[in-house]
Amino acid sequence: MTSSSAPTHWWAHYRLLVGVSLGVVLLDQWTKALVRAYLPFGQVWAPWPEPWRSWVRIVHWRNTGSAFGLYQGANDLLLGLAVVVVLFVVWHFRQTALEARCLRWGLALQVGGALGNLWDRLTQGSVTDFIAVGRFPVFNVADIAITLGVLCLLLSTLAEEGS
Repeated sequence: MTSSSAPTHWWAHYRLLVGVSLGVVLLDQWTKALVRAYLPFGQVWAPWPEPWRSWVRIVHWRNTGSAFGLYQGANDLLLGLAVVVVLFVVWHFRQTALEARCLRWGLALQVGGALGNLWDRLTQGSVTDFIAVGRFPVFNVADIAITLGVLCLLLSTLAEEGS
C-alpha cells in the first residue's frame, strides 16, 4: 500500500463512524443546550393537547448515574468507563467488514451516544436528560442513539447466527 492510498483506506473504514457519531453528538448537544437555556431545572414543558400532554413531556433533569437512573452519584466512574468503551468500540470498528452495515451503524450510534453523554459529564458534571415518556426514566438523544446501536448489534448478531 502506498502512502497516497492510506488516507482513502482509513476514510473508507471510518467515515460512517465519524459521520454518524458526529451527527449524534451535534444533535444531542444542541437539544440539551436548548433545554438548559430555555427550561429551568425541574420544569416541564408539554405544549401538545391531552392525552399526549400527560404521556410525553419535555423536562429539564440531571443524571449523575447511568441509564434508567441507576448508580446515581457515580459520575466520575461512569466518565472513565465511557472513555474505555469509546476507545474499545473505535478499535473494534476497524476490525469490522465494510459489508457488516448493521453492525457498523450500531457501533457508530453507540460511540456518538457515549460521546454526547461523556461531554455532559465533563462539562456539566452530570448528563442533561429531557425526554419523559409515561413512567419511563427521563432520557436524551444520546440515550436514544445508544439504544438504537444496541438494537443494531442484536440484529446483526441474530442475522449472523441465522446464516
